Amino acid sequence: MTKSIVAAIVLLAVSGSVFAADNGIYLGGSVGQANLKVDNLGGLSAADFDGDDTAFKVIAGFRPLDWFAVEASYVDFGNPDATVLGERFEAEADGISAFAVGFFALGPVDIFGKLGGINWDSNFSGGLESDGTDFAYGVGAQFRFLSLSVRAEYEGFDLSDVDDLNMISIGLTYTFL
Repeated sequence: MTKSIVAAIVLLAVSGSVFAADNGIYLGGSVGQANLKVDNLGGLSAADFDGDDTAFKVIAGFRPLDWFAVEASYVDFGNPDATVLGERFEAEADGISAFAVGFFALGPVDIFGKLGGINWDSNFSGGLESDGTDFAYGVGAQFRFLSLSVRAEYEGFDLSDVDDLNMISIGLTYTFL
C-alpha cells in the first residue's frame, strides 16, 4: 500500500513537469501549403494570379517567459503557378520573418498569436519581380511533450505588391534549456 501511494505521488509530481512549458532557445521547422494571389498582374486589369504550392520554413526562437517569445524564420513559399490570360505563370517567393509571440497555456497545449514583419522577395515568370518589408501575423496551437512541441499554425503576410499571401503549416520545435 505504501509503495502504491509513493508511486502515485511520484507520478503526479513528474506528470506536471512533462507538459510544462520549456523556456529557452528553440529550433524547428514546418511544412504546409502557401497561397499567393495577385490581382492585376503586371498592371493588366484582367490578369489575376491565384496559385498554391507546398511551402516550408525553418524556425529559431527564444522564449524567456511562459507567455512570451521572439521568433525568426526563413520561409520558402514554393513555386505556385496559375494560368493568367491563357498563359502559364510561375511564381517564386521567399522571405525572412520576425515575430513577437504571445502564448496562453491550457495544460500541455499552447494557443499562440504572433505579430511581426517579413522581408520578402518574389519573382514571376515573364520577368516580373517584387520585394519589400511588410506586416505579418499568425495564430496557432502547439502540443508540448518534454522539450518537443508539435505545432499547427496559420500565417498571413500583408505584402504591398501582393493581394494575399498566406501559409498553413504543421511543424516541430525542440527547446534547448
